[in-house]
Amino acid sequence: MMYKFLNTFIDDLFAFTIKMPLLHRLATLRDDVIFFVYIYQRWAYKVDHTRVNEFGQGGDDEPEQTKKEAEALPPVPVAVKEAKASGVDTGKATKRK
Repeated sequence: MMYKFLNTFIDDLFAFTIKMPLLHRLATLRDDVIFFVYIYQRWAYKVDHTRVNEFGQGGDDEPEQTKKEAEALPPVPVAVKEAKASGVDTGKATKRK
């Protein structure tokens, strides 16, 4: 943020002290206006950390009560089925006619 701030004003300084075309000077002025609008919007519209994002996750941590309830539940047994690699027990290959 500090880089953007310094870069904006250094560009203005050089644009108005060195001989440059009028359109370039207007472009640097336009960049200043956009920068100040950006700074104002960051100040005026703070980030809402409680808002849910597009993935359905909130910015705040879960309440302590929910965490304690999750820890109190017994673990759920998971049945693991042995998987075989494909093609292991296919038998002998047959010739095509």
